[in-house]
Amino acid sequence: MRVTNAPASRERRKRTVRAAKGFRMRRSKLYRYAADALDHGRQYAYRDRRVKKRTFRYLWQVRINAAARSAGLTYSRFMEGLKAAKCALDRKVIADLAATDTAAFTELVNIAKKALKAKPAATLAKA
Repeated sequence: MRVTNAPASRERRKRTVRAAKGFRMRRSKLYRYAADALDHGRQYAYRDRRVKKRTFRYLWQVRINAAARSAGLTYSRFMEGLKAAKCALDRKVIADLAATDTAAFTELVNIAKKALKAKPAATLAKA
């Protein structure tokens, strides 16, 4: 007699169809199409979790650049100044300050400008 392990197979198929809830047409009703749709959806989700990190970094750079330019610096000079001042804030936090707390961002700009002024003297002293 052939054993099919029907309860486990049925549960596995039911789990797949339940996971496809919200998909359109036969992709949410039929196991064969639901399994394909879930495979594709999970591939996109895996890929886009990484893409999301990239796009947020772009957004933070745009926000920092806009705020830095209004304060009289470009993005690259501002970040160079912060690095020279050994400021340990990341772009996410700096972008949030630029968008919400202008006083704190202005203070960061002043720190960056001060470090940029001191930087040429430090490089000339080494040479």
